[in-house]
Amino acid sequence: MKNILQKYKIEAIWHFTDKSNIDSIASGGLLALGELQRRGIVVPNPGGNQWSHDADRTKGLHEYVHTAFLDDHPMLYVARQDGRLVNPVWLKIDASIILENDVRFTNDVSNKAGVELLTADQACEQIDFDVLFTHMDWKNTDVQARRRVALKSEVLIPRCIPLDKILGMKNG
Repeated sequence: MKNILQKYKIEAIWHFTDKSNIDSIASGGLLALGELQRRGIVVPNPGGNQWSHDADRTKGLHEYVHTAFLDDHPMLYVARQDGRLVNPVWLKIDASIILENDVRFTNDVSNKAGVELLTADQACEQIDFDVLFTHMDWKNTDVQARRRVALKSEVLIPRCIPLDKILGMKNG
């Protein structure tokens, strides 16, 4: 994965949330759902709905903070449409966190049926980094289809993203 970060000059990954959740993040970092529950922290406006939280628990994904390679993950659109995120923001996360132990990846929305957790080596082979990080002919329908798929990939960070790894915030 280190070679991927260097090749594509990836300096950050991204996490979307609602601006109303920033105070809970500022008090202890960006926490996985399971860690939030253990600490008794209630998030004012969670990005996931009950179905997605249940699906996360079933697959053990509630122990990971869900992030994306780009600030353009299709689940933000869904959370907005459902009214869960009224004032969405993107948190910019230092990409070096990808190199830490137990980080996992998916090449689709992580809690979707049939989607498997990938190691870094598997992610390097299965995620279309070219379509995410290089200039292509965006009018080409094949390129558009590849990008739609690649945008769904996730980076799963175990338990917590510490405050010192959060580089900034922008409107979503």
